[in-house]
Amino acid sequence: MQAPPLNLAQPASMAERKNKLVHLRNRMRDSARENRTELINESTKLKLSVREAARREKQLRLADTLRQKADAQDRGEDLDRNKNWEYTVEENDEWEKKKRRKQRNADFEFHDEEQQARKRYKKDLGHLKPDLAAYNRKKELAMGMTPGSLVAGSSSASAVSSFNPQGGAVVSYEQQRAAESLYRDANTLLYADDKPSEDAIDRVIGKLNLDQDKRNKFSRKRLNEDEGDITYINERNRVFNKKIARFYDKYTSEIRASFERGTAL
Repeated sequence: MQAPPLNLAQPASMAERKNKLVHLRNRMRDSARENRTELINESTKLKLSVREAARREKQLRLADTLRQKADAQDRGEDLDRNKNWEYTVEENDEWEKKKRRKQRNADFEFHDEEQQARKRYKKDLGHLKPDLAAYNRKKELAMGMTPGSLVAGSSSASAVSSFNPQGGAVVSYEQQRAAESLYRDANTLLYADDKPSEDAIDRVIGKLNLDQDKRNKFSRKRLNEDEGDITYINERNRVFNKKIARFYDKYTSEIRASFERGTAL
């Protein structure tokens, strides 16, 4: 018995394939447009929420300040004076120093080379971050203290003032060497024995690279200095003058030269 013929679907024509491709492209374009619209709406909503939160926080701070001022007036007190009592002497000195630094940095005029160099030195010094942990470790070894007894940033002026590295306080060769290295005077023979850490070297290299990048970006050289005299005020005027010169320079060059020599009639 002979098997029945297979019922195969007819292949799609070229027009049907083209219509299907156009339909898929339209769907892809509509999907991309909807995704972009949703992204813009979400970003706008996030910005508005952050802005609204900042505005609300500002209003709360203002309301709290007005309430404190009203309470102080009812009690017959000075609000600014009461607030100043909350600051320590160190915080007040730091605030005054910050104000002086801000006033000094606000002077952008050029006075002389010495003042400019000092200004640059002070600016670079502000970026210097001392490694207090490493310094405290050296101090602990020099003073014979237990490792970890000094906390970074703590004040130990009394311990330093009462310690005398030459008064018999040292008990070992390592402590003596550490004391001579940390508290050097005119009689010390140590020289160039302090090796910086890899982090300190990386910070110096990063600062040098940053300064080099700033120097490369800051350039007063104009784009068309080699063309001669500057006869334009912007790029559009430069192109316009160049077009005019292409047609009329052969007629006006002699007149211009006469004006420059002062022999024009």
